[in-house]
Amino acid sequence: MNEALNPSYPIMVVDDEEAILLAMDTALRMAGMNNIITSKDGREVMDILSRQKIEVMLLDLTMPHIHGEDILRMVTRDFPEIPIIIVTGTVDVETAVQCMKSGAFNYLVKPVEEGCMVTAVSNAIAFRELKRENMSLKQRILSDTLEHPETFAGIITNNKKMISLFRYVEAIARTSQPVLITGETGVGKELIAGAIHALSGKGAFTAVNVAGLDDHVFSDTLFGHVKGAFTGADSNREGMLEQASGGTFFLDEIGELSPASQVKLLRLLQEGEYLPLGLDHPRHTNARILAATNRDLWSLQEAGKFRKDLFYRLQTHHIHIPPLRERMDDIPLLVNDFLAEASRVVNKKKPTPPKELFTLLRTYSFPGNVRELRSMIFDAVSTHTSRILSMKAFKSHIARKGERVVLRKSDPEKTPLITFFGELPTLKEGTELIVAEALKRANGNQSVAAQLLGISQQALSKRLKNSAV
Repeated sequence: MNEALNPSYPIMVVDDEEAILLAMDTALRMAGMNNIITSKDGREVMDILSRQKIEVMLLDLTMPHIHGEDILRMVTRDFPEIPIIIVTGTVDVETAVQCMKSGAFNYLVKPVEEGCMVTAVSNAIAFRELKRENMSLKQRILSDTLEHPETFAGIITNNKKMISLFRYVEAIARTSQPVLITGETGVGKELIAGAIHALSGKGAFTAVNVAGLDDHVFSDTLFGHVKGAFTGADSNREGMLEQASGGTFFLDEIGELSPASQVKLLRLLQEGEYLPLGLDHPRHTNARILAATNRDLWSLQEAGKFRKDLFYRLQTHHIHIPPLRERMDDIPLLVNDFLAEASRVVNKKKPTPPKELFTLLRTYSFPGNVRELRSMIFDAVSTHTSRILSMKAFKSHIARKGERVVLRKSDPEKTPLITFFGELPTLKEGTELIVAEALKRANGNQSVAAQLLGISQQALSKRLKNSAV
């Protein structure tokens, strides 16, 4: 299998000394950057740039034939998007200032410490990615259309919030920065992670659920181990992170990580380094890290259960997927799609949903979100026997959950459901007002209104008849 290139476009090193070129090339490759081209002759630079896109350039100043400052001016004039890091043996403040004025991104003095050089190159790559992302975001904001709608075909929606979220995904998909995906259980966090990976066009997609993993199992699962690392380690085993090299590594349930595992993940995000069990020297990865959780990480860090530095490092990009109750306009689309899917699976003719089904579903808060709706549809299709889909399975499911209040965002323990101003209504008047509101929300459907009120349809019919007398 061919090794994925990191970064996507080459790092160009220009220096007339062969030993320095070799040392820089080796240091960068040891840090996981394997896409490098070198040149000993400054006269080749402009010709190479005319044929080859470059991510970052490391440029020596003192070279024969053409001086580094002249190359700097030409490159910044014709290819201003390329960050140029000056590397020179001349300790001259005036020269350094002049180079920065001419457009240099950074200035390093020989002999360059390897860590400083790797950090400078990493910062330059991140700077370019940020510029690309900003440009892409501007284009996405100004556009109402998706460039790759086929990527999101598995997510059934026509909701404006979701379409806007898709445009953001398209904008950030090709960067290498971490992405934090949040949302309640069942909203489709892994589907969004899969879309980010598909749009990145890089490597394999590797996913692991870290909930319930102690630190030892976490390290062994992600980073692997070497022979003899612990009792039973009879051979080397690569971790899942190594399998994701050059691609996307998706960590689900990130809010469940132990404190010790959080430290290791932070190092991975900051330095791109990890330690397989039993190994003394770190390995590097160029996998793109995506993380998801249904937990409130802000509350966890305030409670001291989640590291603040890890939280901020994870959410370089943050995608929050709205719950189904905030996009009820998608209910008809989802029901139709799940009916077709369920009918294929159970080998039955696709039933027709009654109109009142959509009214009923819009009164339910769906704590399990899209996944719960799909399960409800599958259950109903499995047991239906006529052309029209029965509502019995749906009513039974909602009754078991004890859900009968329509989509309220306020906390009932903190905010009263009804606030009275002025004169209190009588008990009879209050009851009539509540019944009228339930019928209004149920679009006149007594069965659904009774579900909202927590009474039987017969009891509601009797109450309505008595009121009419």
